[in-house]
Amino acid sequence: MKPVILHNSKFFNGDCISGAAKNIPDNSVDLIITDPPYGINGDKLHQHYNRNEEFVVEGYVEIPQKEYADFSEKWIKEAERVLRPGGSIYIVSGYTNLIDILNALRKTSLKEINHIIWKYNFGVFTRQKYVSSHYHILFYEKPGGKRTFNLESRFGLNEKSEDERSLNNTDREDVWIINREYKPGQIKNKNELPTKLLIKMIQYSSNEGDLVCDFFLGGFSTAKVALGLNRLAVGFEISKPMFDTRITYIERIKPGSLVSTLRQAELSTLENPGKTWTKEDLTRLDTEYNQLVSKGITKKEIIARLGKELGRGRWAIEKALKKNGFSEKKKGTKKTLSEYI
Repeated sequence: MKPVILHNSKFFNGDCISGAAKNIPDNSVDLIITDPPYGINGDKLHQHYNRNEEFVVEGYVEIPQKEYADFSEKWIKEAERVLRPGGSIYIVSGYTNLIDILNALRKTSLKEINHIIWKYNFGVFTRQKYVSSHYHILFYEKPGGKRTFNLESRFGLNEKSEDERSLNNTDREDVWIINREYKPGQIKNKNELPTKLLIKMIQYSSNEGDLVCDFFLGGFSTAKVALGLNRLAVGFEISKPMFDTRITYIERIKPGSLVSTLRQAELSTLENPGKTWTKEDLTRLDTEYNQLVSKGITKKEIIARLGKELGRGRWAIEKALKKNGFSEKKKGTKKTLSEYI
C-alpha cells in the first residue's frame, strides 16, 4: 500500500487495520480523530432518509453489524499502538454500536477523559419515539506521557459572557451544540464531521506540527482541518471512489489557511494561579477584604479587585474566603483568616 504524500502528510487508499500495522510506527501519533462506519447499513441510507444523494460519492464501505464488535477491537487496538504515550483519541459514534466501541476501549490501556455529547441541529423524523439528534464523542488518552490540553486555546480563563458566565468553562462543558454543515450541490461523503467540531478538538488536543491521524478519512474532513491548522495528517480510506475524489481537494489546500480564522483568546495574566496560600497571603486577604467591605463595596467588585491585586482567579478568592472563616465572621466571630491556619 503506497501512500499519496501531500504537504508532508500521508494518505492511504486501503484498509486501516492492516494499513496502520504496516505503515504507522508505534507511539508516533499525537492525536486521533475518527468517525468509524455506522454499522447500520450506512451504504443504504438513501432508502431510509429523505435526502438527495445526487452529490454523495458512491462506494461507501459499511461494516455488517454482526462483525462490528470484532472490527472495533481490531482497529482500536491499532489506534492504541500508534498513539504516543499521552496522545489523545476522539471517537465519534452513534448509539447503535456504541457498546461495541466501549467494550473494545476497555480491552486496551486507553483511559477515558470525557464522554462528550455532540448535539446537532436536526434529527430524523419519528412518530412513536423521541427524535435522535446527537452523537457520542469518546475522548480517551494513552497513559504514560503528558497529554496535550490547551486550556486557553479558544477562550481565556477570565473571559466572561454578557451574563457574566465564564466563556472558557462554557466552551469546555461536555455537551457541544454544533450544527451539521449543509453542502447543497457539493461532492460529499455519506457523513462528514463539521469543520467547527474538528477545529475544537484539534485546538484543545494538539499543537502546530503535531501528527493527526484519521483511521476512516471518508470525506477527508479531519485531514483538511488538521492541515489548515498547521498540523500534519495521516489516514486511511478504503473506498477508492471517495479517495480519488477527495485527494485532489487535499492537493489544493494551503497549510495554515485556517489559522487566521481562529478567535484570539484573551489570555489570563494571573501571577499566582494555583499557588498555595501562605499565612501572609491570607492575612493580606483578610485585611483588604475588611477594608473594602467597610467602604460599602459589593462582594462581586471586592473579589474582582482582590483577584487583580493578589494575582489569583475569582474562584480561588471565593474558595479562600469561604474556607477560612468569613461566613463565621459575618455572624459575629472575631477571628481573622490567619487564625484559621
